[in-house]
Amino acid sequence: MQTKLTDLIKNSPQGQEADAILRSCVHCGFCLATCPTYQILGDELDSPRGRIYLIKQMMEGQPVTQKTQLHLDRCLTCRACETTCPSGVRYGALVDIGRNLVEQQIKRDAKTSAMRYTLRKLLPKQAIFDAVLKAGQMIRPFLPESLKRSIPPQAKTAGTWPQARHARKMLVLDGCVQPILAPGINAATARVLDRLGISLITAPNAGCCGAVAFHLNAQAEGLDYMRHNIDAWWPFVDRKEVEAIIMTASGCGVTVKEYGHLLQHDRAYAEKARHISAITKDISEIVRMESARLGHLLQTGSIAQKTKLAFHSPCTLQHGMKIRGAVEEILIAGGFDLTHVPDAHLCCGSAGTYSILQPELSQQLLKNKAAALESGHPELIATANIGCLMHLKNGTQKSVKHWIELMDERLSDRA
Repeated sequence: MQTKLTDLIKNSPQGQEADAILRSCVHCGFCLATCPTYQILGDELDSPRGRIYLIKQMMEGQPVTQKTQLHLDRCLTCRACETTCPSGVRYGALVDIGRNLVEQQIKRDAKTSAMRYTLRKLLPKQAIFDAVLKAGQMIRPFLPESLKRSIPPQAKTAGTWPQARHARKMLVLDGCVQPILAPGINAATARVLDRLGISLITAPNAGCCGAVAFHLNAQAEGLDYMRHNIDAWWPFVDRKEVEAIIMTASGCGVTVKEYGHLLQHDRAYAEKARHISAITKDISEIVRMESARLGHLLQTGSIAQKTKLAFHSPCTLQHGMKIRGAVEEILIAGGFDLTHVPDAHLCCGSAGTYSILQPELSQQLLKNKAAALESGHPELIATANIGCLMHLKNGTQKSVKHWIELMDERLSDRA
């Protein structure tokens, strides 16, 4: 694709990156077939190719309107288009640049601005989010059913976290909402890794990965969260006390794995960020690397009957981090009977804050995903991201769990 970007934009780091991405697009249209919003709306401006044209026009100096903003807002950033694209267009990076530029030119209405501000100030702050959630849970019994569904019931306790007793150690990101909504996920991860000869530890000062603010176009704020985490992790990494940083939420994982790229122009953090990204692993990558030891543990005892399970692979796992089949292999090794899920590449509609900011599209995607997951008549559903997990719970009567919790239960049964 030929470009004629304005000098002001073209000479900036973002402009140079955008120009290279735009030029890599050959406008073939393969992305239309896998774009969730295009499948629902049928409007090419709600497809990756259409949004690329909108960003190109903006960067070439053409007028930017609220319509431009609307079409970019509707993008889930699921990155299914990147999986499909034969030219390797880095659409996710481009749409972040485009949204940031639009945000500087188009003023949002007061209600939308207040909502976006509240989300980026509430969700990343554990203490504030916990207090607000507990207040909501107290009045939940008195609310109508439509509002009850938006407030999750009180989470179960996390369970035991093994003492750090192994020579091999890894850090885990607590995250922001996950420890409150599903504290059992990281505790289950610690127990699974403990059985594999690895101790899981946390850095007390680490917090939100930065994705919430960054994808709400408060990019400077998001980068500050990233720097904060690097500062929290670096002493452990610098002293070589840990061999990896583990992500149990794929939404956080795809962001931390891109710290090196996002902070490449920060002289103080660029090198550290690259190193942090290099040693960041999704939990499925670690468990699969330890498959021999896992297999030995699973040989103990027997399974009377395999549990039918539908696995929802989050977009951040399969399209963002390009990890496909790893969780499925582990679950099959664990004795689960995985059902076929039609259109498994499509988003469930969670997409960070998307389910709140674009509720109609999100609910349609949720309805479609729930039907696909239930089509094989599974006994339960598993996923790999807290956002998807909470979203799916609102769309199905089936039990929805993080896959690592299921493996923890399976290993406990074999002990």
